[in-house]
Amino acid sequence: MAATTVVNWTPLLVPATVATSSSSVFTKLRSTPFLRLSFTLPPLCSRTRTQRMAQSLSRSTLGLTHPAPIQPPKILFAAKEIDLVEWKGDILAIGVTEKDMAKDENLKFQNPILKKLDSHLGGLLAEASSEEDFSGKAGQSTVLRLPGLGSKRVGLIGLGQCTSATASYRSLGEAVAGAAKTSQASNVAISLASSEGLSGDSKLTTASAIACGTVLGIHEDSRFKSESKKPALKAVDILGLGTGPELEKRLKYAEDVCSGIIFGRELVNAPANVLTPGVLAEEASKIASMYSDVLSATILDAEQCKELKMGSYLGVAAASANPPHFIHLCYKPPSGPAKTKLALVGKGLTFDSGGYNIKTGPDCTIELMKRDMGGSAAVLGAAKALGQIKPPGVEASNFVHFIVAACENMISGTGMRPGDIITASNGKTIEVNNTDAEGRLTLADALVYACNQGVEKIVDLATLTGACVVALGPSVAGIFTPSDDLAKEVLAASEISGEKLWRMPLEESYWESMKSGVADMVNTGGRPGGAITAALFLKQFVDEKVQWMHIDMSGPVWNYKKKTGTGFGVSTLVEWVLKNSS
Repeated sequence: MAATTVVNWTPLLVPATVATSSSSVFTKLRSTPFLRLSFTLPPLCSRTRTQRMAQSLSRSTLGLTHPAPIQPPKILFAAKEIDLVEWKGDILAIGVTEKDMAKDENLKFQNPILKKLDSHLGGLLAEASSEEDFSGKAGQSTVLRLPGLGSKRVGLIGLGQCTSATASYRSLGEAVAGAAKTSQASNVAISLASSEGLSGDSKLTTASAIACGTVLGIHEDSRFKSESKKPALKAVDILGLGTGPELEKRLKYAEDVCSGIIFGRELVNAPANVLTPGVLAEEASKIASMYSDVLSATILDAEQCKELKMGSYLGVAAASANPPHFIHLCYKPPSGPAKTKLALVGKGLTFDSGGYNIKTGPDCTIELMKRDMGGSAAVLGAAKALGQIKPPGVEASNFVHFIVAACENMISGTGMRPGDIITASNGKTIEVNNTDAEGRLTLADALVYACNQGVEKIVDLATLTGACVVALGPSVAGIFTPSDDLAKEVLAASEISGEKLWRMPLEESYWESMKSGVADMVNTGGRPGGAITAALFLKQFVDEKVQWMHIDMSGPVWNYKKKTGTGFGVSTLVEWVLKNSS
């Protein structure tokens, strides 16, 4: 019997009816063609006619740009145990290591599966792989149209040296999805040349990673293109990794995680003239309404944040015509034994101009500052996935808090100036020596708020510093925590998810550079160790009794080659929450 699951996701920002949340703040959310918010803003100060006009224009979507409704594609996954040479379809793809590609003195494959395939193809597979210099290295792939099998094409996908890493199998799925797009294949099969060494649990994890990679590889965000091409891929058979209910469960899990990752990608991809702080809040409320059996939403407006003394957050938001929205989702499972209470906090700058320290120069990438809410995208993507998975947790109590202080960092006469002193909600004062170090200012009040929820562990995620990209490059996120136990937990989750994290030092002596002569601290300490001093700044707003980790994801939030968001962080957060619920 084949284990089967259907992958389906709901696109972001399409015409939809948004139900009212359980929040006392949301008295009414009405459905509009462009998902506009219907509540009014209590002003931070007296607004000019120009500001009111700008706010009105923004709410009607600046530039008349609206995301197109996209029909969610469906992929049917089935786990089968059949002979590869008997499979019939468009593409038969085999993941191979460098060892699998070894040949004897007659240039024949030694690997049993490749040897059997090649014998049915009259030696053409070995011949073609030699001519194309395909050796099974990671990133290599070749897809050949060869007669002799039930499949129209045979593909070899390189996995590198002998590997069992989740990232390798996810890359396998992505490569197969790419080949399917190129050939307009509607059904493919994926197998490994060597799977006999995998344990039962490893086979489950491998199948899940392959399925996840395939879904993410086939997805294209075409909401803002005048024309879009519908993917042809409808069915994927995973061969040789077992069958049964456990495998079916893992494939369903891959579907749920991918739904969250794609949601996170679409949030990052959405331009700032469409995804304002208010629309981000509405998307969060929409998640809560979709999974209202386990999720609830509270959205605080500027006046309510002022009552909570969030001066650090409101200082950043003060210059924008688009009002700030403080987002708080709660996950409350229907039943389960007592577990640890968690908080996921995401940086939510829907656009960052830099303020009066405006981003300038050819390398400032100001045009990509829509991605400065990548931390919030990870947090809300995880909320969506967990709303579908519904892990057990604390009975009659909130188990996971998802927190985002959403706003824009803009320039106007009401904006924060270099040299200003602002006061955070825990009473600490900050001399702003750089208005472009704004993310940590919003996170400061968000972290205080999280601690006030009575949580025991906090993970915050932020596109916080360019310094972390300089240190670790574009593919690895830096993690900072004083807790060895929390570091082990999150790193273990990242091993399963396939996302790359690296623990960085929290060098306390660097705090000297963050001291102010007129306030408790400044918000930047200079270029040396910039990612470390940023983490030390955040540490000032976390209760000492709370285990806390900061993840600087400035590098891996964006794929520069494909020019799109990655959805980074979602799968690691989901794995970590599940570990704490089990």
